[in-house]
Amino acid sequence: MELTITNLTQELTGVFILSVGAFLLAMFLTPVYTYLAYRYKFWKKQRTTSTTGEALTVFNKLHAAKFTRNIPTMAGLIFVIAITLVTFVFNLDRKETWLPLAALVGGALVGLLDDIINLRGSGKGVAGLRSNIKFAMISVIGLGLGWYFFVKLGIDVVHIPFLGDWTLGWLIVPVFAFVVVAAGNAVNISDGLDGLAGGLAAISYGAFGIIALLQGNFLLAGFCFTVVGGLLSYLWFNIYPARFFMGDVGSFALGTSLGVVAMLTNTLFLLPVVGIVFVIEAGSSLIQIFSKKVFKRKIFISAPVHHHLEAIGWPETKVTMRFWVIATVAAFVGVLLALAGGNI
Repeated sequence: MELTITNLTQELTGVFILSVGAFLLAMFLTPVYTYLAYRYKFWKKQRTTSTTGEALTVFNKLHAAKFTRNIPTMAGLIFVIAITLVTFVFNLDRKETWLPLAALVGGALVGLLDDIINLRGSGKGVAGLRSNIKFAMISVIGLGLGWYFFVKLGIDVVHIPFLGDWTLGWLIVPVFAFVVVAAGNAVNISDGLDGLAGGLAAISYGAFGIIALLQGNFLLAGFCFTVVGGLLSYLWFNIYPARFFMGDVGSFALGTSLGVVAMLTNTLFLLPVVGIVFVIEAGSSLIQIFSKKVFKRKIFISAPVHHHLEAIGWPETKVTMRFWVIATVAAFVGVLLALAGGNI
């Protein structure tokens, strides 16, 4: 028993050292990024039209003050580099950390391309990659990672809480890809207020890190808490008023990797619980687009829902912090369901 406790203590110590290491490395990298961002003018360009082509009148009115000053984007590079270095050097494992790291880097590369096009664009309309191109690129990444998950790791089951395992065979590959694409886009959509997406992602990764610890997947838990450490450094500078934005390089990296973590912990059906705010955010955008195309009217004053709440008078900080509270409660519920539903 004493040996078991000793080993557990060593594993937990290692996990949290990775988290602190990522935090410190990201802090060290921040001045480097800041110098480059201001020297080469990584200014975030304000969108003027929505996905469906209408003028973003409400959005631009709500955030006009932000764009009176130049705010750099692509700061997601800070935590992506920090997480990648820490994981590659200290926590690389074929079974537990290859896939989430590959998803992080793959999503980051897609987002980086989108951000670079945004920076080099004229700023008119929606500058960056077309949404269908981004969807296709993330889908290819998801299918490739899903193939590795099925063929190389030999996993073809998903766990349904309280009911047991469901064997999917090769169908696990498209399911895996769907989860990666959905999570990537949901986090990207949520990245609209200072500190919002970063805080939500840190809470979600923390919850899955706890689940991985309880499962005995210490290396995967180490990856999750490495992400938390990197994000806490980012949030130090991104909380209102934000010094910089993560950009698509950060949001796509976090979302795609979060989907992979859910699959590796066999908690697919708990992902919408832990990430309930991401679901609400993405869902509100989908509902808005559907309603405008089919019924020619808007459900929300502005979508996603965090902009709607701003439009009805909520201060940006209130929206962000209340969403953090909801996400924290949802994370606890997700961990409880994992314990009660047979995921542990």
